[in-house]
Amino acid sequence: MILTTDVVIVGGGPVGMGLAIDLGQRGIRCVVVERYRQPQLIPKGQNLTQRTMEHFHAWGAEEKLRAARTIPKEYGIGGLTAYGQLLGQYSYDWLQRDLVKPYYFTANERLPQYATETVLRDRVAELTEVKTLYGWSARSVEQDANGVKVSLEERDGTEKYLVKAQYVIGCDGSRSIVREQAGLRQTRTDHDRLMVLLVFRSTELHELLQRFPGKSYFNVLQPELKGYWKFLGRVDLGGTWFFHAPVPLGTTEHNFNFQTFLHDAVGAEFRIEFDHIGFWDLRFAVADNYRSGRIFIAGDAAHSHPPYGGYGVNSGFEDARNLAWKLAAVIQGRAGDALLDSYEAERRPVFLSTVSDFIAKSIDRDQQFLDSFNPAIDRVGFESEWQARAQGAVGEVHSFEPNYEGSPIVWGIPNGKSSAVGSHQFEARVGHHLPPAPLVGGGDVFEKLGNDFTLLCIGASETNVQVFSAAAAALSMSLKIVALPSGLGAERYSANLILVRPDNFVAWTCQEEEVCTKTAELILTCSLAKSDDEIV
Repeated sequence: MILTTDVVIVGGGPVGMGLAIDLGQRGIRCVVVERYRQPQLIPKGQNLTQRTMEHFHAWGAEEKLRAARTIPKEYGIGGLTAYGQLLGQYSYDWLQRDLVKPYYFTANERLPQYATETVLRDRVAELTEVKTLYGWSARSVEQDANGVKVSLEERDGTEKYLVKAQYVIGCDGSRSIVREQAGLRQTRTDHDRLMVLLVFRSTELHELLQRFPGKSYFNVLQPELKGYWKFLGRVDLGGTWFFHAPVPLGTTEHNFNFQTFLHDAVGAEFRIEFDHIGFWDLRFAVADNYRSGRIFIAGDAAHSHPPYGGYGVNSGFEDARNLAWKLAAVIQGRAGDALLDSYEAERRPVFLSTVSDFIAKSIDRDQQFLDSFNPAIDRVGFESEWQARAQGAVGEVHSFEPNYEGSPIVWGIPNGKSSAVGSHQFEARVGHHLPPAPLVGGGDVFEKLGNDFTLLCIGASETNVQVFSAAAAALSMSLKIVALPSGLGAERYSANLILVRPDNFVAWTCQEEEVCTKTAELILTCSLAKSDDEIV
């Protein structure tokens, strides 16, 4: 059987489903190919940031996702770091993402990935533009100047499809067949560490950890681990848990005492019933390119790293949101092909920065601390450094602010550099996420943003409104203009004119009163990459 569509998405996990929803809401026909008929009941990807929840808001799935949570609301994305043993003398709050809530329109959330996938599948089922093939796998991917061909096979081998489309996106994980067949190479950094994932049930552990109210996960530092963590988290409240930790090479399910291993990490004995014991290799991997012609990769197919800090699934969702509006604009004839190159130009540097500036740096910093300080030898020195680390944990949350200052489709930052390192501010900054702005009388500027580009005119002249309206019409660009009078609350942005992209990032700002027609056309042309020679 032959199917024809606009986009084939290989991989129907969270990233693939988010991408399908975003494209489907924009009127782009998609076929999603997912090998599992049902979400796999292994908890991972649980910490969903405020930014990710903005995606779910845009996808019409925020309320259902919050209703699906397995842990009470007061247990946010908040963790604890302990030294030696979880119930030991030393601990501090870690990764308190609630601290940056004022800079986002939505609150964070926490639930197991299989619950998130269920919500996404339900939302996809509401979109007529999206066809799902659960229990199917991609066998081959081919492309030419006119499109792509993806050969599919039902997992039991009873049926085969050939799907013809304009583009294919591999969201099929770290062992991506799409990446492999597109010839997209990876750069990998192995840490020569075998990690175990334990999923288990224990109500007794819940009772032991009642002393840490509002905490969902726990990070234990032990000197012998050389900076790597024993990482424990709740799947629900009271019963089910997950646990990641390094184990000796050669460890199997049958030659290691995992119960004693858990007791040592916590510092107490408790009854355990194991549901799952699995293993994975600690490594960082990133594709050298995210695009090959009509083939793209996203999520773990493009980049992967240890599940430290909750960066993984959230980075994948941002990939989806970034790529979707660009694909839609090109497919619908509103943008040039160069716009698609900006996906890699924006997202790959941010991932590299996430790894080097946060995850790898955290491992190195922990190792240096453990090598240098020991409370049994120098209690005063240890406690002083421990307090400094606690303050640094707050700083890390504030400094993780992915931005696209080096993007070719934002205007006005010479020699900019895209990075995961930034700072949370209420000012509207080019290349950065637009923060919310509560309006006098109720509501928020964020609620007024359109599905495509939005021009916020804050106390701006009617002339500017007319100039940009005419420029957008000339470029066949979908532009929503939101005029807000001065004194309404949007002055926190420190700009009169703000061009906001479909993914809520700022493409351009201006504090001047008047903008000429030529400038408006250049700004909008740059934002859509309509022509390479017009990008300045």
